[in-house]
Amino acid sequence: MDVGADEFEQSLPLLQELVLGADFVGLDIEFTGLRSNLSHPQQISLFDLPSEWYLKTRHSVQQFTICQIGLSVFSSIEGESNKYVAHSCNFFLFPTTFGILDSEFSFQASSVQFLNQYGFDYNKFLKNGIPYMNEEQEKKIKHNILTGNWRVRSSLDKDQIKVVIDEVTRWLDLAEEGDWMTLPGITGFQAFEVQLVLRQALPDIWTVPRDQGIIVKKVSKQHRWYLENTSCDRASCWKEKILLSARGFSVFFQMLVKAQKPLVGHNMMMDLLHLHEKFFRPLPESYDQFKLNIHSLFPVLIDTKNVTKDIWKELNFPRVSNLSEVYEVLNSDLNPTRNSGPVVIHASKCEKYVETKYPHEAAYDAFLCGSVLLKVAHLLAWRVHSAGPMPEPSFPLYLDVLAPYVNQVNLIRAGVPKINFSGPDCPSIRPPILLLHVRKWPGVSEQQVYREFQNLCKFDVRRLSRSKFLLLTNKFKDARSILKEYRGHPTLQVSLYRYWRHSPNISCLLQVCGVVTTWALLALLLGRPGH
Repeated sequence: MDVGADEFEQSLPLLQELVLGADFVGLDIEFTGLRSNLSHPQQISLFDLPSEWYLKTRHSVQQFTICQIGLSVFSSIEGESNKYVAHSCNFFLFPTTFGILDSEFSFQASSVQFLNQYGFDYNKFLKNGIPYMNEEQEKKIKHNILTGNWRVRSSLDKDQIKVVIDEVTRWLDLAEEGDWMTLPGITGFQAFEVQLVLRQALPDIWTVPRDQGIIVKKVSKQHRWYLENTSCDRASCWKEKILLSARGFSVFFQMLVKAQKPLVGHNMMMDLLHLHEKFFRPLPESYDQFKLNIHSLFPVLIDTKNVTKDIWKELNFPRVSNLSEVYEVLNSDLNPTRNSGPVVIHASKCEKYVETKYPHEAAYDAFLCGSVLLKVAHLLAWRVHSAGPMPEPSFPLYLDVLAPYVNQVNLIRAGVPKINFSGPDCPSIRPPILLLHVRKWPGVSEQQVYREFQNLCKFDVRRLSRSKFLLLTNKFKDARSILKEYRGHPTLQVSLYRYWRHSPNISCLLQVCGVVTTWALLALLLGRPGH
């Protein structure tokens, strides 16, 4: 089911009911870009601590925006064993443009090309995107609206508003009291705004929203005063309604947070960063504060990438490169619990996913996340209880076997493989750092070193000194291969890096200590009285 700005407010009660009754919610987000083309020192690297990775990525999250959010709400069917229904929705979003709010964001050509390849509808994103704002933006716009200190800058610009006012003014000159006219095609958020502008500009009219547009009626000033003070259409009510419309998807985000349901994604770190920045608060500079905030918003996170990566080799499943391939393997005969696992059906308005695959459509990927979670959880439960009878499958049972993976979110290209949102991060389990000592190659750069090794394997490279470089990969076999291949090489000497032996800081410290010790000994010897 696709939901744009026109349908969103009417959908809210049903969405709230679905989330409150859910066992868990699958999530996927599509962006206008992933990573800005930063200079080399600002690019993410396997050398990065989680806090360094976060600060580098924070800039990209602030630069790009969300174009589509997919949610798949999974609920167990009462009275049926291990059977779930999935309600999957695509939400097209577009930043709120109202009053002082006028967001700037970038497009990345590769991301646009990628989504185009999978049929993404940019018209729905640009023309019918649901507005949203974070808490900081909401405070600013709420203050301006409620104090009357606001100016028009939204989905209708100043020139369009002026045309509407001129049209109504010309009509008023000829109209009698009680006459009415229609402004067609103005609905949703625009309707609130236009009505407020007209009421502020013209004291002898009243406005009423209708499905086909806005009805403008000529009234006396006395009747206008009566309507303003006795109906639910008072200016203060309208301002609250405008604020509600301007908040848009942020209203549903708050519902999702209050429901405290497990949130499931696949490689969901970027999703969490954008959720924080776009709907909660601007990303803090502190990495630890970011972790605390996310854990407060979503106490139970499950990243299916982290779960499947951990168990895939143990089960001798074939190598996979994306979520769709993970789903296909778990849905095949390779999965020993395929026929005994949970059954998932699509809700009536979401049946387009029954027969057809829509990879990288956010709601479809959110559905895959939830389905993969259930299948993997059942497989884990089957293994845990292999020695005896397996208890009746249920989502609480699945959560128990998934406990080691809860709040552990996969991290791409960093010094640690995952982030723990409910405690300290795990220590690195990456291969050891290698030290490259270059001889007879003056002025060699990091890029030249990278190109030297790229045909054999891929390393992140960091300069240690003029002729020494650190090499780091995420594969142990690559580290072993390089040590073997370059053993005895005349110009490129590769060895294991030892911090206490090779670090320039330690070498400098030892040199200083040596000088100090030498001077202390000289002072001691020269200061001794002669015999």
